[in-house]
Amino acid sequence: MSNNIRRAICAAVVFALAGCATTSPMLTPGVTAPGAWNEAAPANGAGVSADWWQTFGSPELQNLVTQALSASPDLAIAMERVRQAEAQVRIAGASLFPTLDLGLGTSARQTNDSRGSTRTEAGSTTLSVSYELDLWGRNRSGVQSTESSLAATAYDRDAARLTLIAGVATGYFEVLSLRSRLSVARQNLAIAERVLALVAARARNGAASALDVSRQQATVLSQRAAILPLEQQERQTVAALAILSGRLPQGFDVKATGVADLNVPAIDPGLPAALLVRRPDLASAEARLRSANADISAARAALLPGISLTGSAGTASTALLAVLGGPTSAVSLGLSLLQPIFDGGRLRGQVTIAQSQERELVASYRKAILIAFGEVENALVAANRQAQQEALQREVQAQAREALRLAEIRYREGVDDLLTVLDAQRTLFSAQDQLAQIRRNRLEAAVDLYKALGGGWRGGASVANAG
Repeated sequence: MSNNIRRAICAAVVFALAGCATTSPMLTPGVTAPGAWNEAAPANGAGVSADWWQTFGSPELQNLVTQALSASPDLAIAMERVRQAEAQVRIAGASLFPTLDLGLGTSARQTNDSRGSTRTEAGSTTLSVSYELDLWGRNRSGVQSTESSLAATAYDRDAARLTLIAGVATGYFEVLSLRSRLSVARQNLAIAERVLALVAARARNGAASALDVSRQQATVLSQRAAILPLEQQERQTVAALAILSGRLPQGFDVKATGVADLNVPAIDPGLPAALLVRRPDLASAEARLRSANADISAARAALLPGISLTGSAGTASTALLAVLGGPTSAVSLGLSLLQPIFDGGRLRGQVTIAQSQERELVASYRKAILIAFGEVENALVAANRQAQQEALQREVQAQAREALRLAEIRYREGVDDLLTVLDAQRTLFSAQDQLAQIRRNRLEAAVDLYKALGGGWRGGASVANAG
């Protein structure tokens, strides 16, 4: 072994002792989970299961979710991104292994002169090997970065799946709510037409004026007009649900006609600390932070010398026989060291960028944690208050229905005028429509809570409490 090679190896060993300087602890968001939620959880609530959408008691919703998971373009896009990230890991991992190249060559030459024609042929085979010694861990850091990016992409896919299921459930409830409201509007139209017949009969008997008839006719027409936008919204929402499920709107429909028969599940949110490992979006934010930390190590390692080994072996024959007296072969082995001396600050600038990106991602991670806790708290408040509001609204509807019944009797007997009946009608119409919307809001609040709690997802490992 030559003195130059010995010196290069000694230098490599010395620099290797400083290799630990390329790594640094990963930053943490420094968020400590609270001990309890502000909003009280239901006493009889159940935990979040992986098939949480089945708790609403709708087989049709279960079928729609199954169709969406198999046909949604959004989920297909997310899955392809995972495959691309897997390929990036394989590409990065290749840097840890030697590179082998095999070269084969052949040539032929035809010479014509006064002495005749001469044909010569030559063949060669070359095998070359190159390997970069990863003394500072730059290549290993690159692999770690891509592996963390792969994990983040997989978590993004899981988050997209959860968002898709929640979107299908919300769209389904919206369709059923609109159909409930349409049913209420048509029932109210029938009531208005019945009162119109009563007013017309009284007018023919001289007990009501033409003004009363006109007022009730206006009520009937208004109720008919109120049906049209609801029908439009219902058809548009059905079309949106079809697209979300990966199907064409043409020919797509749902069978259910209202929200009254759906269950509104009571959900136990569990302890706040558990939220940090239950949401795929938080796991994705943490994985991207790990990737950024590995990028810093790779950028720092780029400041240190690069050491590579190269070797080659080859043979040549036939054409060289006449010159060299037989087949030839050659073997070479080399070691090279390259130390950046001056690059105008490019490499150190890359380190600075990588460090800034890590700080940016830790801030994004912290923001995601704060948003997650806020979403759970808001969903709990909505679920509890909407349940109370629905109970009160049912009482309002019962009283409004009784008030209309009494107003019609008193008007028929001539005790009250038509304005009393009209006011009772408006009150009942509004109460019934609001009840259908509150029922939908309760169902959507349950979906929001399921989604905020991670939808039964498991597998995240958090560092949020560290630091």
